[in-house]
Amino acid sequence: MMKGTIHNEGAFLANIAKNLGRPPITEGISLPPWKHAPQREVLKHATRNDLVEELQEQCKRVHTEFHLTDSTQLKHRLNQVIEQLGNGPLIIPNDDRFSQYRLDDLLLEKDTFVWDHQAGRKNIEKAERANIGITFSEMTLAESATVVLFSSKDHGRSISFLPSCHVSIIPKSTIIARMTQAAAAIRSKVARGEVIPSCINFITGPSNSADIEMDLVVGVHGPIKAVYIVVEDK
Repeated sequence: MMKGTIHNEGAFLANIAKNLGRPPITEGISLPPWKHAPQREVLKHATRNDLVEELQEQCKRVHTEFHLTDSTQLKHRLNQVIEQLGNGPLIIPNDDRFSQYRLDDLLLEKDTFVWDHQAGRKNIEKAERANIGITFSEMTLAESATVVLFSSKDHGRSISFLPSCHVSIIPKSTIIARMTQAAAAIRSKVARGEVIPSCINFITGPSNSADIEMDLVVGVHGPIKAVYIVVEDK
């Protein structure tokens, strides 16, 4: 993400400080030492296998199909899922992991469009027409069955939003307990001076809403089906 220029920052912050009745604070800012941190206790002692089981259980609650496989069987399992969902067209990000897991040949057979940042609006049009968008999860929250996707020039947000179905491939090592750990990991990137993604998406199963009378409706503003494939890392 490109860095912009901030104008009138000092005057803006000084005005806020004045209304708070204190001088502006420009340095020495740190998180307070919280006496209690219950968010860090959830699934604190869970092993990686425990987290996989928790993820699988939560998938049932968010109407998401769950599969567990290894790298040697991933191509076969993904092909089964794609066929069950009605085949292509497919759309995927420009992600080296598809090659690393030897999925290239399968995707070439399935009418697959690879996100191309130079293609502009064409990417969104392809996503609108796609039956399935396939992504790799960067972090996966076991507590809520949530995949975390990092947007970039090679991975547009439309891939997981506009197609009828969303398939997320989840390397087992990406599974963590909950939002607490994801936020800490992102905060660490900022502290190290890394450029963080322009958009970080937390996606829990297919699109749904319970805004009206708390009745859950699935498929209201995005994919109507979601599939998670957990794979043992190579």
